Amino acid sequence: MSEQPPRPGPLGPGFRNVFVANLGSSLADGIARVAAPLLAVRLTDDPLLISGIAAVALLPWLFFAIPAGIVLDRIDRRRALAVANAVRTVLAVALFVLTATGSLTIWWLYAVIFVYGAFETLYDGAIRAVVPSLVERRSLPRANSRIEAGELVVQNFAAAPFTSALFAVSVLIPLGVGVLGYAVAGLLALWLPLAAAGEHHGTGGERERVPWRDEVRQGLRFILGNRTLRPLWFLSTVVALGHSAATATLVLYVLDRLGVPEAWFGAFMLSMAVGGLVGAWVASPAKERFGAGPVMAVASLASALAVVAIGVWPTVPGAAVGLAVSSGAVTAWNVLVMSLRQSIIPSRLLGRVHGTWRTLLWGVIPLGSVLGGLLARVDLVTPLLVGGGLAALTSLLGFRFLYSLPDPEDVEATP
Repeated sequence: MSEQPPRPGPLGPGFRNVFVANLGSSLADGIARVAAPLLAVRLTDDPLLISGIAAVALLPWLFFAIPAGIVLDRIDRRRALAVANAVRTVLAVALFVLTATGSLTIWWLYAVIFVYGAFETLYDGAIRAVVPSLVERRSLPRANSRIEAGELVVQNFAAAPFTSALFAVSVLIPLGVGVLGYAVAGLLALWLPLAAAGEHHGTGGERERVPWRDEVRQGLRFILGNRTLRPLWFLSTVVALGHSAATATLVLYVLDRLGVPEAWFGAFMLSMAVGGLVGAWVASPAKERFGAGPVMAVASLASALAVVAIGVWPTVPGAAVGLAVSSGAVTAWNVLVMSLRQSIIPSRLLGRVHGTWRTLLWGVIPLGSVLGGLLARVDLVTPLLVGGGLAALTSLLGFRFLYSLPDPEDVEATP
């Protein structure tokens, strides 16, 4: 019988600082994501303009994810976290003032959301790059699980109901709390230890400057040249395309086909948050018991099959269970794939590679949403079957590859 591996040590005060800062930022994010469409409905009754909120929120990932990654590989990452949250604090104040004075228009709302999204790419990349600087590789799944779980709890169980409930009382209350959330997160980032700055700052001086075009190529070249990351990137992208197509019209399926009352839609969708929490909780123990590769392979396939099952058995309990299973599997996947990437990618390239990865992965989501909308014109079940089927088929084809993936701590460090 083989010896059990030693239990990972404590995550340390540096990680606790990042975790608390991310809770504050996540609270403000959750408020913003609920408040934006609710504000849009107050400003216009044009469905196209209202649907544009989601598109404007995603566009910055296409334009700024790679430039943000390059910035993160050049500057102190603690400063990047602070600057990103400082700008988002200013934007939250501007939204508060525009709303309080009755000056907010749908176009001002678009502008705020777009600039906010641009700095979200910087913040998201910085958080992902800082974590591996503060914890040992063996502890990455546990650290990423806590980050994911914290975001789920704060955004779904705190920010969403808080914002919805207080909107009827005064929209200014949740908007004001959002200002405080970003401000606190920005201040905490300044107190992070030197290690969080990144190796390019923490080991003595700036790295040699190269043209931005070359830096973009370096991030892409690293992914395409790595035998693990290259297929994992393309497999993840196709699976994401399938999931986005499947869920693009989920709200219509739940309300019209399943007959869930509109007032209960938010409560029904909490099944996804519960599933996500379970996924974040079991990801690290499952990896310790079975290995990262087997867990990722099963999670990818299970998340897709659960989506297909929602369409095959159109009942409220069945859909709630299917959403919980799919969300839990996706969260476990996210924890482990992030931990693996953080182990493979050198610290000096983390920002660029993360930005390049997100550009393609998140760039296909709007395409999947359009595909899902077109499929829904045939029948509301069709997106679930086709999108979930595409994700399931891709997961099956890549099952052997995923199963063979190593644990983060077993990855050979890349110079």
